Amino acid sequence: MNYNLNQLSEKQEKQSTYQALKRLLNLISAERRNLWLALIAILVNSGLLLLGPLLIGHTVDTYIRTKQFHGVLIFGAILLGMYMIAMVTGYLQTKLMGGIGQRMLYTLRNAVFNKLQELPVSFFNQNKAGDLISRVNNDTDKLNQFFSQSLMQFIGSIVTMVGAGFFLLSINFKLGAATLSPAVVIVLFTLILSPWVKRRNAKNLKSVGGMSAEIQESLNNFKVIIAFNRRDYFRKRFDEANKENYKTAIGAGLANNIFVPVYGFLTSVAQLIVLLYGIHLISIGEFTIGLLVSYVAYCTSFYNPLRQLAALWTSFQVAMAGWDRISQILLLDTNLTQVEDQQTEKSDALLEFRNVHFSYDDSKEILHNINLRFEKGKTYALIGPTGGGKTTTASLISRLYDATKGTVLLNGKDIRSFSAEERTRKIGFILQEPFLFTGTVKDNILYGNSRYKDASNDELKKIIQDANLDALLAIFDEGLDTQITSGSDNISLGQKQLIAFMRAVLRNPELLILDEATANIDTITEQLLSSILNKLSKETTLVIIAHRLNTIENADEIYFVNEGEVQKAGTLNDALSMLLKGKRVS
Repeated sequence: MNYNLNQLSEKQEKQSTYQALKRLLNLISAERRNLWLALIAILVNSGLLLLGPLLIGHTVDTYIRTKQFHGVLIFGAILLGMYMIAMVTGYLQTKLMGGIGQRMLYTLRNAVFNKLQELPVSFFNQNKAGDLISRVNNDTDKLNQFFSQSLMQFIGSIVTMVGAGFFLLSINFKLGAATLSPAVVIVLFTLILSPWVKRRNAKNLKSVGGMSAEIQESLNNFKVIIAFNRRDYFRKRFDEANKENYKTAIGAGLANNIFVPVYGFLTSVAQLIVLLYGIHLISIGEFTIGLLVSYVAYCTSFYNPLRQLAALWTSFQVAMAGWDRISQILLLDTNLTQVEDQQTEKSDALLEFRNVHFSYDDSKEILHNINLRFEKGKTYALIGPTGGGKTTTASLISRLYDATKGTVLLNGKDIRSFSAEERTRKIGFILQEPFLFTGTVKDNILYGNSRYKDASNDELKKIIQDANLDALLAIFDEGLDTQITSGSDNISLGQKQLIAFMRAVLRNPELLILDEATANIDTITEQLLSSILNKLSKETTLVIIAHRLNTIENADEIYFVNEGEVQKAGTLNDALSMLLKGKRVS
């Protein structure tokens, strides 16, 4: 299945802004009550502010022209009260939307991160970690900024514009129509350019993700960069990513600012129309000075929000571009779904491959028609040249991937019918490149092991001793409390493998896979591990992937894996002969 987000974005059918916004609002449906309260506050705020110019015009015509200053004082007090209420409602809607924005950010980041946890290994093989980090951090923050800072201002501007337009047309329809005519040009201009602005911002967000990926890759591999003195190589790659980000940022900046001068120019045109046409109407007796004052204020109330909307619309387009990138992840589903197993077979085999084919994508098939049968309590070895398919076979056993064709059976049942918890409880996997988390040795040993999660250090030491792992723990100076730093740089690769070994053995799995688990361990420690493995439960099946034949000399059966084919190797000497021949062929 194709999980490449960049390719998906190119093929993805463009969704309308309404559809995108509707899906986003569904995600934060729990905030509906607060959204309605904020909307009521902004409606009250806008309504009070819109009444102001009408009262000012009435005061000019009724009291100022007739020099009745007590009326001016009364209406002045009324206006002061109205504006104070408007100030309070403005504060309330700002506070409400700020809270909504932060909670939305929290919910959205949780949703994206939880979705990432559900997706299969193939997704992470096809996408760069830096780009995913950018989507979780940067793109969600763009949405937060719009919701917490711009949304209610956006709605308030529209309400103010609609109200001001209504007053403009109701006071004098001909003058109102002339005043609003530049707005038609603004609407058409906005509709035509908005998709272009969104594309420019989406391209910029993509380049930010690409730059994050370059930074993440160079920092993660800094030892290699130093060892091979290739600072120049990564400096060049970062420079290219930075230049691309610079170009897209310039393009997005130009697109984002194109509305402001155009809106400003057309606003000035509208004000000029009001003055010229309004003075003409006064001269022929169809208008009053007070109404002209009100009209100028309503014209300003209509077009000033338009100027704000120029910036707000840009913020909206940036937020929607970010949402498109986020929703690409949220719309994905894992291809490792649990299925119902209709036929349960009684079998003494713990695991079987039946006519299994596999490919990482739709082009090249890695495994061809594999048939295997692993019985309980036996030790099996997979050998073969690099790239022959050993680790891929182990990945199918542990269901990191599903077979393209054929069936993998565990305890006579389709392995896909087991829940993730059941499967990981039955199968232990020591990876070729073990990963440890920041914390202590204890934290890492108990990772994914709910059985001992509440055990104290003393209890855990006793458990480790009973499992014959105490000699491995003694290798660490501070035992269970040995600190593991970010990236595990404070311990050797061999020590990482020992921790991974203890982590797998303590879970007491029915099937234990060792993928080059002793590759970075000295001979004495390797012998110690072999002794520990020999003391495992007689029901435990071992699958060992190794290049060194001394690690598989006690295996019950040896399989030779090369060019996607798996065949029994017979004796150790036969395996050696096949391995040498396979290396020459490959």
